[in-house]
Amino acid sequence: MAAKENRKSRRPTKKKKRYGGPKKKLLEERSAEYNSKARSSATSRFSMSPLPIGIPNDFENPSDFSFEWENNPVSLNTEGRIAGLVVKRGEFGWLSDSRVDEIADLVTDCEMTLDQALSLRSALLQQKTVYSHGQLQSRGKALRRLYKDGVSVVDLSKKFDFPPMNIFRVILKEMGWSKSRIKETLRSPSKFKERERKEFEAAEDADRVSNVDQSITHEKADIFEEILADWFETQGVRIRRQEEMVKEQMKEHGRPVNTPDLLFLDHVEINGEPVAWIDAKHFYGADVDFQRKKIVKQASRYVDTWGQGALVFRHGFSDNLHIPGTVLLDCGPLNLEPLA
Repeated sequence: MAAKENRKSRRPTKKKKRYGGPKKKLLEERSAEYNSKARSSATSRFSMSPLPIGIPNDFENPSDFSFEWENNPVSLNTEGRIAGLVVKRGEFGWLSDSRVDEIADLVTDCEMTLDQALSLRSALLQQKTVYSHGQLQSRGKALRRLYKDGVSVVDLSKKFDFPPMNIFRVILKEMGWSKSRIKETLRSPSKFKERERKEFEAAEDADRVSNVDQSITHEKADIFEEILADWFETQGVRIRRQEEMVKEQMKEHGRPVNTPDLLFLDHVEINGEPVAWIDAKHFYGADVDFQRKKIVKQASRYVDTWGQGALVFRHGFSDNLHIPGTVLLDCGPLNLEPLA
């Protein structure tokens, strides 16, 4: 018996997985050649023939601008510690005041702000939602059965730890609804029968990840883009805004091809690095796998077209985050009062 217990005690303990992606230094080494070409392309883009998309053929010779931009990235250790505290099982909605106060207390002695912690929570919830989608689909029949027995969508969310609106969509699918019918009725919930309408309202209220109405998020993102564009124009830098490029590309190609928030028509250096374009991110740049992959995919299209650009994160970013071909910036000198 003692020997059996000794064998158990000798079993290696499972090592806790390190938070975050690969170390930034390693990623910089892997992408060194790509980054070098991106810098070169940004510097020489006005002399290319033909000119890259979005640069007018008849524009005046570019001027030179150089800016110092102060950044305060968050350490990976701090982000990892807070990440383990801001997400709770079955909690996908807007937080109560007491829960926000709880998180505020958690970050009091950290180099992370409450806004950064809440934005990090959103990134983690998005990743959790996407990576658990297959599990959710596989439980569709069981969820439909419990729903039929009277269990609410919100209670199912708390029990199984899936976003309420995604559960609701799966239940409708199991009830025989087509994708188009689900999409159409979610936009016009008055078409639901009484129970489904009430379940929809409760699920939408308890879900900030998969909810239908994202208007507030989009509105604030638009304001942040305007603040960023106005700042550079105030400095005298000539830019092209996204809306202008979308209209032009729709006319020429029938669809938007490549449309960062800002495209510079002058040579711009920020902290000594050439920057050809900028995209505004109204969130915290977390070292979270799903968010990072999504940003890398988007940024690579811009880098391949114009060379090195920059990403400006409204709530700062992790010091371990690396997006090839880009300069990472926080809100630096921007006046964010319109977002208050």
